[in-house]
Amino acid sequence: MLSIPFIQAQFHSKNTEELQPSHELNQTVKKIITDNGCMSCHAEKVELPFYAEFPVVGDLVKKDVNQALKHANLSPVISALENDNAVSEVYLAKLEKMLEDNTMPPAQYQLMHWTNFISSDEKRSMQEWISQSRAAYYATGTASKEFANEPIQPILDSMEVDHGKVALGKALYHDTRLSGDNTVSCASCHDLGTGGVDKKKYSIGIRQQEGGINAPTVYNAAFNSHQFWDGRADDLQAQAGGPPMNPVEMDGQSWEKIIQKLEADRSFTKEFSKVYPEGYSEETITEAIAEFEKTLITPNSRFDQYLKGDKDALSADEIRGYELFKDNNCATCHVGQAMGGQSFEFMGLKEDYFADRGNETEADHGRIGVTKKETDQHRFKTPTLRNVAQTAPYYHDGSVETLKEATEKMLKYQVGKELPDEDVDKIVLFLHTLTGQYNGEYVK
Repeated sequence: MLSIPFIQAQFHSKNTEELQPSHELNQTVKKIITDNGCMSCHAEKVELPFYAEFPVVGDLVKKDVNQALKHANLSPVISALENDNAVSEVYLAKLEKMLEDNTMPPAQYQLMHWTNFISSDEKRSMQEWISQSRAAYYATGTASKEFANEPIQPILDSMEVDHGKVALGKALYHDTRLSGDNTVSCASCHDLGTGGVDKKKYSIGIRQQEGGINAPTVYNAAFNSHQFWDGRADDLQAQAGGPPMNPVEMDGQSWEKIIQKLEADRSFTKEFSKVYPEGYSEETITEAIAEFEKTLITPNSRFDQYLKGDKDALSADEIRGYELFKDNNCATCHVGQAMGGQSFEFMGLKEDYFADRGNETEADHGRIGVTKKETDQHRFKTPTLRNVAQTAPYYHDGSVETLKEATEKMLKYQVGKELPDEDVDKIVLFLHTLTGQYNGEYVK
């Protein structure tokens, strides 16, 4: 599932209807996708061809359909086109890369459907639609003309917030009274001084209990379409309400008990009442924390400066690293301002990551725990790559200590490639340019 986060909708309200793809162009793109057989494999409900019942061939067809769905389910794209709505940045990037590489429809499909292919005119129509969609829905207006149509955009310097709520939220974010024994705060696992994480494989919660999944960074979480690795929270406010009630993380036991502790603080209660006359509640507490977290964006990385037109911001090797990053499909999932957080991707597209790693846990099941759909087994929210050099260890399981190893494993399990060391090193150099600034200082 992919969606446009509320925060991004805020950023792009300035874009007018004139910038959006026309109804005619949307329907042209829909026709190109459907007429060329894309929905024969990349759809929630697939009607298998007659030859799928044949021995041997049928097994190959079913395997191909299953693999295609792991890569992309285009049903939301068709739905958006039918209603003239925005298509996710991730799908725009995936379709763009497919057109660039001429990989769809795949050769084995064309053996049986030789009339299905994307013509030069159709390719141009889709590329124009992608460009118009980005300009209308996702462009920040800060990239130079050369990079205006990139799948990645510079992070804006700020977003609209209620500063009264931000001040309260900042205090609550660092307040251990949200935990049952007054020892753990949000900042305990998402330390703003250490990349918005705790730099542990698994976080340590109340009573020294160890969690079962790596803590994602809170920096730039405002750009995510959903929160948590499995996306069980729809927004920042829903996410903020999770840990205080989690028996392993903070074990606040109940909001009533948390509120009783806060009410005993007359000074803070007085300030809280100025912003929230209705007083403390789960809704007001989590809203304040979410409002503070909207300020935790990290603009002005060296890469952002490069996208804005400063050609001296990156070295030649770092620029080559960005090219390799795009060439190897990394920018089909790590898109947008945050370079991630917009989709749930299957872990192990090319090789079985979990079989190789072993000891599969409940946390490894991913998105299926929320949707209960078999196709969401082993799907996880794509993490942001902003400040990634500061957020080790990596992956949902915290099993990878270095950026180089993380890059090599992504190439192996997601792309099916092994690159020369010098190319991997250049991608890693590029990833180091993604460290941005918070309150005018580079994230550490």
